[in-house]
Amino acid sequence: MSPHSTLGPERMHTARIALACLDLTSLNDGDTEKDIVKLCERAQTPFGPVAAVCVWPRLAAFARARLPADIAVAAVANFPHGGIDLALAVSDTEAIVQAGAQEVDVVLPYRHLDSAPALLAAVRKACKGLTLKVILETGELQQVEPIRRACRIALDAGADFLKTSTGKTPVSATPDAARLLLDAIANNPASRGRVGFKPSGGIRTVADAAVYIDLARHAFGEAGVKPARFRLGASGLLNDIVSVLAGQGTAPAAGSTY
Repeated sequence: MSPHSTLGPERMHTARIALACLDLTSLNDGDTEKDIVKLCERAQTPFGPVAAVCVWPRLAAFARARLPADIAVAAVANFPHGGIDLALAVSDTEAIVQAGAQEVDVVLPYRHLDSAPALLAAVRKACKGLTLKVILETGELQQVEPIRRACRIALDAGADFLKTSTGKTPVSATPDAARLLLDAIANNPASRGRVGFKPSGGIRTVADAAVYIDLARHAFGEAGVKPARFRLGASGLLNDIVSVLAGQGTAPAAGSTY
């Protein structure tokens, strides 16, 4: 029996979806161009490309110049603090646009939801034509009603994706939070056929990813589990994806390219 058959076709299929929908992320404070070179190399795997790389605005142009056109560049705005400084959020967004990136991942002011509509409206205006993913930081909002309110604010502002988390807080993506975001999309007539979903933070294995892929499949149908409507935000997940697709079943040792 081959290594691929021992892993099972379902797991292989899940790994392929995870790869195609992955936003490969590097958002360390000390990231340099050297780090982004490595990120862009990792994004082009022997099994196909990731959907996007996600970086700081200051490194977005560098990443764009080192990637083929079929891999998008995303960069973060108002990140990770989710403050209420509208001018700063817009400045981040304008830098992303000028860098030639295709996607903006902006943190909603989750501690000050009353300030969120104006900030998101300004960011949406500043990145017209780009994909806008709104990070709700569900692990900090915690309760059902604040999460639902944050969803409504993001959708009303014209979000293209609802994203769970920055990955910088103790609690990131959870299945319960994912269901709330997917329900918000489904229950909004203007969003249900258009807006996507991105869980982010703490997703490290294909088994972790499978939970969110199944939730998205249930909400969007099989045709919706594609990069246009579903993304996975992660840095370490790619190791396990490539290991599964290579028939190894476990992640390679530290220091391997993947």
